[in-house]
Amino acid sequence: MVSSGSERRRPRIGLTTYLEDARWGVWEKPAALVPRVYLDAVAAAGGTAVLLPHVGGDPDVLDVVDGLMVIGGADVDPATYGADPHPTTQSRPDRDEHELTLLRAAAERGLPVLGVCRGAQLMNVLLGGTLQQHLPETVGHDRHRPAMAEFGACPVRVEPGTRVHEILGPEVKVPCYHHQGMDRIASGLRPVATADDGTVEAVESTGPEWFVGVQWHPEEDPGDLRLFRAHVDAARAYARGDGRSSRDSAADEQQTRRPVR
Repeated sequence: MVSSGSERRRPRIGLTTYLEDARWGVWEKPAALVPRVYLDAVAAAGGTAVLLPHVGGDPDVLDVVDGLMVIGGADVDPATYGADPHPTTQSRPDRDEHELTLLRAAAERGLPVLGVCRGAQLMNVLLGGTLQQHLPETVGHDRHRPAMAEFGACPVRVEPGTRVHEILGPEVKVPCYHHQGMDRIASGLRPVATADDGTVEAVESTGPEWFVGVQWHPEEDPGDLRLFRAHVDAARAYARGDGRSSRDSAADEQQTRRPVR
């Protein structure tokens, strides 16, 4: 997207939302919501948050934003990657459908994308990858999600020569909260950061587009805004018309990738 005045305004970052029962004032009703830590991170990084709830979803809503962030939440429905559900899996298929549609449309536009936790998993599933549904069974510990509502602290090694390495350097300690993880990495993505147990903690596009997913929760560390600043910077460049902002060039790239089932 190229808009008049893009040099003067803050880049607009579209954020997916939860749809949950919530309370405000005297009311308790279903509501679209985003934890404030995401909003604060986008604002502190120089962007403006725009909420994209999964009600009456229209992928052309991406025409009014300069970047997309797919936030954390429930497990991805195993049906999207051809698997049966594990007993611990708790999915929200309605949210999956909406967010996969937005991710596909963002890829077609060359829109800068940051996926957080389930967002990174959806990016992998979109392009044909699969997920591990319960990490403790494969890695032998629960340090990625120590307890309900408790974030783990996970050291992550980042591959040199990658976009994530340019942003974060060779190693970073991150807040994580996930019992699932990426298994087979999709064609079109490459694993660029791993935990000490071999769990893939970040992926990025093998092409020139800004398409980055992290398994951890960077919004939970307000002292480290590097990922958010990099995403906002990419959104600013997209708004100016720099880089792969053409739908046609991005669509050509997508023809070589395996679509979601």
